Amino acid sequence: MHSAWIIFPQQLFAAHPCIKDEHKQVYLVEDDLFFGDSIYPQRFHQQKLQLHIASMAYYEDYLRSKGLSCLSLKYHEGSASQTRLFTLLIDHGVRHIHTLDPVDYLLKKRLETNAYRADLQITWHKTPGFLNTQRQNSAYREHKNRWYMADFYQFQRKRMNILVENDQPVGGRWSYDHENRKKIPKRDLDKIPTMEFASKTSYHVAAIARLQKQFSHHPGNGQKIIYPVTHQDAQQWLDSFFEQRFRQFGPYEDAIVEGQSWLYHSILTPMLNIGLLTPKQVISHALRYAKQHDISLASVEGFIRQIIGWREFMRATYNDLGVSMRTANHWQHNRTISASFYRGDTGIDPVDDTIKRILQTGYCHHIERLMVLGGFFFLCEFEPNEIYRWFMDMFVDSYDWVMVPNVYAMSQHADGGQITTKPYFCGSNYIIKMSYYEKGPWSDIWDALYWRWIIKNHTELRKNHRWAMMCSQVDKMAESKKQGYLKTANQFLSDL
Repeated sequence: MHSAWIIFPQQLFAAHPCIKDEHKQVYLVEDDLFFGDSIYPQRFHQQKLQLHIASMAYYEDYLRSKGLSCLSLKYHEGSASQTRLFTLLIDHGVRHIHTLDPVDYLLKKRLETNAYRADLQITWHKTPGFLNTQRQNSAYREHKNRWYMADFYQFQRKRMNILVENDQPVGGRWSYDHENRKKIPKRDLDKIPTMEFASKTSYHVAAIARLQKQFSHHPGNGQKIIYPVTHQDAQQWLDSFFEQRFRQFGPYEDAIVEGQSWLYHSILTPMLNIGLLTPKQVISHALRYAKQHDISLASVEGFIRQIIGWREFMRATYNDLGVSMRTANHWQHNRTISASFYRGDTGIDPVDDTIKRILQTGYCHHIERLMVLGGFFFLCEFEPNEIYRWFMDMFVDSYDWVMVPNVYAMSQHADGGQITTKPYFCGSNYIIKMSYYEKGPWSDIWDALYWRWIIKNHTELRKNHRWAMMCSQVDKMAESKKQGYLKTANQFLSDL
């Protein structure tokens, strides 16, 4: 039985199992879901498209250097990639296909449907893109009455024996999150290291030329070379993080600085989410570097938590709860996102600053995603599917498995609280506290939207003890003040 490997844009692993299987043909597929689907259309950021085009071209050369026979199936708008793929498979006499778990509901469903129609057998292989198997995640969930990241993270630490002694956390605490919420002092702003972008390669150059011909109407700046597209350069990027930013990562991981996207963050997800790096590789290098260079426990734990905790938790949540999450709209938000949120001219200073930086890089850090963007979108009552599409369009590291739980659950609480106890949103004070944005018309609008939402929903909110104080403030608020907030908020919403 003639067999072949199918590899998608997010599966570019240096130790891909196909390499040990040199007798099989490899098909590298620029699937519609990563470039532009006719049924579920997206206009992906040009930095993301540059990353995919360049890294897949590199990976084809990489596999050929290992002695494999490769066929690359390029994306063509209006011509379904999987239809073309299965036509080729049948023409080439392939009866059995091998592929890694794509961790993508629709991609897997389409593969299964097309394979069934073509009478082809599929073998699914474990992906090196995650530390856990889905079986491990499901077995853990089976015995739990609740599904919270903190519990899962402790399970991960114990299971993997990371920062653990005698089944207890090194240092006495599982999380140092409360210590890792510092604002970068003004005197230290000039100490933030300059980001070193990836070196230009022929793969970048060819990808940029293709962007101009095929994807120039997509958002973002696709001309800049930012992210590495080879395994070697991705490793160098990882090493640079450890050497330049790891030490201060923990204390300042929630900090916001106007005009700056990188701060002390690792910015690994663009490479980690496509296989140029693996979580196992990242964790082993992080622990070794921390031990050799006396990195504080707060920074080490905070970084490890993102990889073995949040990232794995999002994948597990997506697999088990993703469908129910993306079909829910608990708060019945139904507004459409206006074009100003794609340009960065909304009049809300932190939102506009963040969006303009995203247009240049396809990136901002987690607090900006959750509290600046997600929180403000929530207060504007944008429809959750609109928000999902916006995040998928605008970020270099956006994939279905991570955006479904992060949008529908974490930032929008549209799922009603399957993994969180309350919606994540704030007034302008939190944004100002973590940054150097100054109060102004934007903060008046933000606070008006904040109080409008609490006034509107205080009957339900008062059922949650975590919102009791806010509801009490509404009860005591003068009617004239309420009406002032409502007038300001409603005017902003009507102008969108």
